[in-house]
Amino acid sequence: MTETVAATEENTKWEPLTPEQVRDLFDAKFPWWIAGGYALDLFMGRQLRAHNDIDVSVFRDDIAKVRDTLRGWELFIAESGTFTPWRSGDLPKNAHELWAREGGKESWQLEILVEEREGDRWVYRRNKDIGVRAVDLGRTTPDGIPYIRPEIQLLYKSAGARASDETDFLTLLPRLDPAQKAFLCAGLWTTKPGHRWLGRLG
Repeated sequence: MTETVAATEENTKWEPLTPEQVRDLFDAKFPWWIAGGYALDLFMGRQLRAHNDIDVSVFRDDIAKVRDTLRGWELFIAESGTFTPWRSGDLPKNAHELWAREGGKESWQLEILVEEREGDRWVYRRNKDIGVRAVDLGRTTPDGIPYIRPEIQLLYKSAGARASDETDFLTLLPRLDPAQKAFLCAGLWTTKPGHRWLGRLG
């Protein structure tokens, strides 16, 4: 009997950790980076908008270390509007998103995004022609919180059509340097050559 359940309003409530709490939880046990909207906040040095959850990116080959670090937590594979418990064994190759919470809690605290790499190169899972050196995937704040580089985070956001993604792009655009704009522009030409952001990137 499958344990997969559909996501509903009742089972998708969040009490997310703060970036500082994630830093203290993961420490330096493996490479990790704050992702999503919080990553853009850390780049800008201020909160841009409210966030319902918190995302953390890790490499697939470190996922066993993540599970060891989160011993006593519940981990669920989130896919296509469903949740499936992940308690043991290898993470399925098609799983890229885990929701996590401490045992006994009803609200989710952490979303784990699984990144791919080939050797010492991070590869964009939606198109492996796009990549950077794995060590260059993120930056670190002065108080020791690593986060995904803004141009890479915006590339992920470009696949959506949410108002928040559009707002994030317009807010960050004036702060992107020429190299960051060039990376995002090349990524969009590779994945969606007619993307609406290309006109603003020049």
